[in-house]
Amino acid sequence: MGEGFQLLRIRGIPLRIHPSWFVILALATLGFQQQYGQQALLGPGVPGSEPLSWLLALATALLLFVSVLLHELGHSFAAIAQGVKVRSITLFLLGGVASIERESTTARGALVMAAAGPLVSLLLAAGLIGASHGATHLSPPLGAMVSQLGELNLVLGLFNLLPGLPLDGGLILKALVWQWTGSQRRGVQVATASGLLLSLVAIGLGTVVLLRSGSVGGLWLILLGWFGFGAARNQTQSQALQAVLRDLKVRDGARRRYRVLDPSTSLRQLSRLRLADPEGLADWLLVCEGGRWRGQIDDAPLQTLPVQRWDDERIGDHLRPLADLPSIRDDAPLWQAVLQLEAASPPRLLVLSAAGLPCGTIERPELAEAVLARLGVRLPLPLLDAARRQGTYPMGLPLAAVAEGMAASASQVDSDAKPKGNGLVPRHGQGLD
Repeated sequence: MGEGFQLLRIRGIPLRIHPSWFVILALATLGFQQQYGQQALLGPGVPGSEPLSWLLALATALLLFVSVLLHELGHSFAAIAQGVKVRSITLFLLGGVASIERESTTARGALVMAAAGPLVSLLLAAGLIGASHGATHLSPPLGAMVSQLGELNLVLGLFNLLPGLPLDGGLILKALVWQWTGSQRRGVQVATASGLLLSLVAIGLGTVVLLRSGSVGGLWLILLGWFGFGAARNQTQSQALQAVLRDLKVRDGARRRYRVLDPSTSLRQLSRLRLADPEGLADWLLVCEGGRWRGQIDDAPLQTLPVQRWDDERIGDHLRPLADLPSIRDDAPLWQAVLQLEAASPPRLLVLSAAGLPCGTIERPELAEAVLARLGVRLPLPLLDAARRQGTYPMGLPLAAVAEGMAASASQVDSDAKPKGNGLVPRHGQGLD
């Protein structure tokens, strides 16, 4: 789901509107108008009743999404109270989603963050339903709208308490299992399995309703189930990627994209090496003399010195320190290489041995190849070459997001050597909220 466009900021949190939100706004307005029209709230045959019913329906739809926004703000403020940054709140087709920087580092904190949204919805429901009687005395249309919003917030709060990811109830279940077992991974596994089961039930029930009655509600259930099924699958994939990135070392994905030159090599020879690389994917050129690493050479001398001097000038006179190249230890976990590649330009790291000596390089395609090989997937060479030219991960692998999620957690390993984060940017309140 794209981020959409920013509407405003609430206490520093960007509120975004996804284009799909306008679709559900229109459908909700249409549904409320039909409902109010059947109730004849303004009386049959009253002049201007139809435009007023449309206005009332639009107001109800907008206030419903205000309720969704308050739900997400409940998650967001609970996160901020624990020192977790909220990146944005986005309203979209299926409701709202709060994107936060990382999960809580404790089971209790995760429980508070997950429960805050449904609590806001249930409190809104209690207040609106309690006020509906008085609002009806003031104005029957106002009373109908207040009652409708109260019932919808009740449904919103209860629906999101269903115990399966990506709903809030799934996050609550994950936190409870985490607290009970001491393993966040076990909590994620239980909540993901529960979410998958709920999604399959929703798809099956929606199919039955759609075939028997042709009701739009059946189609809506199928849509929600399919959304939940995709979220559960993504969660499972994220866990698998986390495990691989945690277990593999940099040496497992390292290759050798550098050449070793003698300091007596002329700039003319350096120029020929560069001309032999028409696609601009040149290896790094490291300089070694007598078994000692002297440094590295780039194209700066070729760009600053006249061609007439290239035969006489030696690269040993124009060396740059090896420390200028972004580097990583070969025994570092692979997820750290993912993070460093995001900051490196070009995205390549010099791999150093335990003694601090060059022993290889690592880039995104080779890193992804090592990850996929561990998962039993092998990529064709043309796909790897294309990824190297583009400087990206093949097949759009979300390794950067997974690694960022792992790094954002306060600890990478819990009591039984399990990662603390779920890898992807945590998103609360997905579904109807």
